[in-house]
Amino acid sequence: MKTILLIGSTIVTLSLISYSIGIITEQRKKLITKKVLAFLTLGLILDITATICMIIGSTNSPFTFHGFIGYTGLLAMIIENILAYRFYFNQGSEVNVTKGLHLYSRYAYLLWVAVYITGSLLVAIK
Repeated sequence: MKTILLIGSTIVTLSLISYSIGIITEQRKKLITKKVLAFLTLGLILDITATICMIIGSTNSPFTFHGFIGYTGLLAMIIENILAYRFYFNQGSEVNVTKGLHLYSRYAYLLWVAVYITGSLLVAIK
């Protein structure tokens, strides 16, 4: 396996950890805090970095089935971050999240984890 792909795999796993901490904290406390925003942002930055590494290191076209679902998961993360920041700055710090944002966060997270698992399975199959 190419070094850039190993680096990308490590970074995407770190993204999973960071994003999981942010989402699970938000889901349990039903709050958007500075801590939640920090972990969501770090997860997003790491995922973008990992995606770039995977595109650079892959011999396949970036427009594969896994690529498309990966970009969809990344887009869901971007939207989650935008919504969380808007909510935080519009409502003030540590205010209960709305039911809609709470539900969107859960679905975006589940989508992103499904993309992570399918990517891992594709690597394992090869």
